[in-house]
Amino acid sequence: MLKFSYLYLIAEKPGGLFDFDGTLPLIAIQFLILMILLNVLLYTPLLKIIDDRSKYIANNLQEASIILNKANQLSSQYEEEFSKIKKEVELDSSILQDLHKNVLETEILSSQKIFDNYLIQTINNFDSEKEKILISLDEEINSLSSEIIIKIVA
Repeated sequence: MLKFSYLYLIAEKPGGLFDFDGTLPLIAIQFLILMILLNVLLYTPLLKIIDDRSKYIANNLQEASIILNKANQLSSQYEEEFSKIKKEVELDSSILQDLHKNVLETEILSSQKIFDNYLIQTINNFDSEKEKILISLDEEINSLSSEIIIKIVA
């Protein structure tokens, strides 16, 4: 067996694993060709797709920011219009409340005058009725007293 190992060592080329004969440049050339093929067939289209996608995303972000700015402008414009309309409504409401108050006061005063006139008329009617009743009572008292006097004297 020892003889077999000597034969193997004698048959093996010198340099072994680190032999720099024609295989190293051949492996280097294969590596370079593989790199060029991968670059042309895989990396270039892939990089183009990635660049196109990044441009697409950038354009969409730019459009989104433009739309967001427009939305913010419209929102501020609508808020300003809303505040103006709210102030106008509050002003109109206060004017209508004042007008309603004035109308109610006028109606109350006219109702008070009508009630006062009715009260005065009713009091005058009561006074005239009272006078009539007092006159008729005076007449009855006089007739009764004359009858009493006649019955007492007779």
